[in-house]
Amino acid sequence: MRRRQQPPLPKRYGLDPARLRLPEAGEWATIRDHLVERLPRVAPTRIDELLRAGGIVDLEGPIAPDAPYVPGGAVWFHRDLPDETDVPFEITVVHRDENLLVVDKPHFLATIPRGQHIRQTALVRLRQELDLPELVPAHRLDRVTAGLLLFVVDPARRGAYQTMFHKRAVRKEYEAIAPYRSDLDLPRTVRSRIVKEKQVLAAQEVEGEPNAETVIDLLEHRDGLGRYRLRPLTGRTHQLRLHMNGLGVPILGDDFYPVLTDKPVHDFTRPLQLLAASLEFTDPVTGEPRRFETTRTLQAWTDHAAWAS
Repeated sequence: MRRRQQPPLPKRYGLDPARLRLPEAGEWATIRDHLVERLPRVAPTRIDELLRAGGIVDLEGPIAPDAPYVPGGAVWFHRDLPDETDVPFEITVVHRDENLLVVDKPHFLATIPRGQHIRQTALVRLRQELDLPELVPAHRLDRVTAGLLLFVVDPARRGAYQTMFHKRAVRKEYEAIAPYRSDLDLPRTVRSRIVKEKQVLAAQEVEGEPNAETVIDLLEHRDGLGRYRLRPLTGRTHQLRLHMNGLGVPILGDDFYPVLTDKPVHDFTRPLQLLAASLEFTDPVTGEPRRFETTRTLQAWTDHAAWAS
């Protein structure tokens, strides 16, 4: 396996620098000229600032503002990060050893950097807080879903654990709080075909061969609410939320189903009442059985008035 070239800049906020390979063909006089054309969203004045400050480097060190273009070369730099609202909730460590880190992610915290969520993500925060710069996720949870996340401490083990999830060799159970319906026959297995188009926020259930399957059971109910156990046998986008909505019991706090609403990213009220409650698998590295359980509860069940307020 070809080893990834080590960047000549250290991580910043737990993030590697961006790497740009310079095309073999091109008529730019300087690297600066190429970057101005290559990065249209970055103001030329900002590129000049980075060059003057030594913030754009190659393997030999900082690049001068008038450095000639080098076909086939590469440069590294740290991108400017967006302004972010701090997510005011802690990540709880459930288990840590030389291979694995298992945490309880709070609601409203994305798993990995994407879009407007960079520093305020579980991956970046854990890399910094636990001094684990090589930490990588084995799977993901939606930003609004709380619960168990498994990370790989040793990058050499990443493939083994990610493959385990891809092959559906992990038994995952979730809890959800949703309206109670006395006429809903549970437990049941829900199967449907789910499609998610790029640039479209919500997924859809459509006609066709099922590609999503969830086992749904009712654990208990009171005051018009039910506490449900959900076991996904597949991993489609928003699968659990769609399947619950399809049964006429949308999960409390769902801003996508049945109606898509525009909730600001800094609004931390009424979190989606969906919790990744347990992970169970045979460790692909050690061969031992593993089971991890959440330390969290869903507020709409334990204190509905506080959640609703």
